[in-house]
Amino acid sequence: MRRARKMKAAALLLAGSMALAACASDEPSGGGGGGEGGGGSAEELRIGLAFDTGGRGDRSFNDAAVVGLEAAVEEHGGEFQDLSPNADASNRADLLTQLADEGYNPIIAVGFAYGEVIGDVVEQYPDTTFAIIDSSAEAVGADNLTGLLFSEEQGSFLAGVAAATKSETGHIGFVGGVQSTLIQKFEAGYVAGAQAVKPDVIIDRQYISPEGDFSGFNAPDRGLLVAQGMYEAGADIVYHAAGGSGQGVFQAAAAAGKRAIGVDSDQYQTVDDPALQAVILTSMLKRVDTAVSSFIDSYVDGSVEGGTDITYDLEQDGVGLATSGGFIDDIQDTIDDYRQQIVDGEIEVPTTP
Repeated sequence: MRRARKMKAAALLLAGSMALAACASDEPSGGGGGGEGGGGSAEELRIGLAFDTGGRGDRSFNDAAVVGLEAAVEEHGGEFQDLSPNADASNRADLLTQLADEGYNPIIAVGFAYGEVIGDVVEQYPDTTFAIIDSSAEAVGADNLTGLLFSEEQGSFLAGVAAATKSETGHIGFVGGVQSTLIQKFEAGYVAGAQAVKPDVIIDRQYISPEGDFSGFNAPDRGLLVAQGMYEAGADIVYHAAGGSGQGVFQAAAAAGKRAIGVDSDQYQTVDDPALQAVILTSMLKRVDTAVSSFIDSYVDGSVEGGTDITYDLEQDGVGLATSGGFIDDIQDTIDDYRQQIVDGEIEVPTTP
């Protein structure tokens, strides 16, 4: 059975941590020390994190996990190590086993692709506590694994509302990183939200790479080409759910003088180039940062419930829209109205296109 956990009241500020993001690396990153950590001393808290494709520095999904990790270490002390997959991401299981062999506990796997291997790993390390983002622990059935899930379709619905309301051409687009069940939730919500506002809206949809090929999450050049084609076809706002490839979508928007919608992090705050910042209408926030820090909090205080899934949705602000830049301030009442309808159950957002 799926349950929701009460989230922290204050959302974590992403911008400061993103400035520290470097290229993806499998080298360890140190955290602070000192002080007590609930169930044990700071020296006993050694957190391991295995990144998704793109690693540290993607300014989106992976970096949101870093923010949560660093916030937890700042609060509880201890240290952490993060590892990134190799070029073809074939070493995901090796990353998890390396962290476990080196005594890191808890260990967090970032991304649904780890769902293919984590069942075997957690079975080998029954005394280690694991969490996986975007994949179900209930499906694995291991007592030492917790699933951290999100209602991406709900936040994407609001992104669709924003896009259709602000579009001047009645033509918008969606760029997915990898064609998969998870990213299709983003697509489905976005389409439903846009059509709720403007039933005859034109929506171009394209994925950068097919199912099983995770390169689409870290290919800005290909993201640029896909989005460029949409802008040339008449779209004036494109929403991406493509991880590091989203940088290319922003570049295409800037070149075309159009708009884009970011994902996962508040990407208005995470891009370096003011020219790209200026085209980001909003971002669909997915509070990976809060999920990570809350899970570590529960590990420290001894309240982790293995074998279960925790779902973060609109009601708990687990997903939502960023307001940085002020570009959607004039339609906030419309967005809030649709948000409340979803929370109240008046709108059921689809999870498949």
